[in-house]
Amino acid sequence: MLRGEAGEVADGWPPRATLESLLELNELSLALLAEQAAARGPQPGLLLRQFAELWRVMDYAARRRAAACPYLLVDAGFADPQRWRHAAPPGVGDGGHADYSGFFSVPGATQLARLVFTYAWHLAISQHAAARLLLGMSAPCAQLIGQYSVREIHALAETRAHWLRPRWPARVGVWRELLLTAAAGDGAEFARARLHGLTLLAAGVRGAHSQREPPGGGADAIPASAGAE
Repeated sequence: MLRGEAGEVADGWPPRATLESLLELNELSLALLAEQAAARGPQPGLLLRQFAELWRVMDYAARRRAAACPYLLVDAGFADPQRWRHAAPPGVGDGGHADYSGFFSVPGATQLARLVFTYAWHLAISQHAAARLLLGMSAPCAQLIGQYSVREIHALAETRAHWLRPRWPARVGVWRELLLTAAAGDGAEFARARLHGLTLLAAGVRGAHSQREPPGGGADAIPASAGAE
């Protein structure tokens, strides 16, 4: 499916520019995690503690390898249509929407949210398959996100930056495996770590789909091969 750095694409799909943007977003996401880890309070979560320990010993090349995962390392509820369906229109206020707890408290979160929301919006309206593979975006979410205008999606990022979270924040082992293999520069081990992430991403989309559809699948089910190639 994908090989090497994020810009190396099999059969020209996803487009090179899409993967180059993904790499850039992942570099910014890792930098934001590092900033959050440095600003953590007296009782930081396990993920931030583990991340801080490993990040300090990773050189530029290792950090670049970690960012070259073929999926976005942060999430904003891209498999949760309820979140996007009930988001208050920009300017209306925050009443009536679900309370989603935030993870990032550092100032850079809003800027990254703006970039991530815009990237997700672009894929939702023009590259549905890439949105599913790279973001774990369900088809209902793609439809909802694609209905926003670019101005509305920017305004939503300003008011919903707290939706932004590391992918799998409770799966510290997944992050540790990814960072350790990226630091070691072991191509085979790192490939397995990235494949593990793709499998989890695919399972998350299938799980979100099964909660709203009867057994048998549907048009928005992510192909089983997406996490197994």
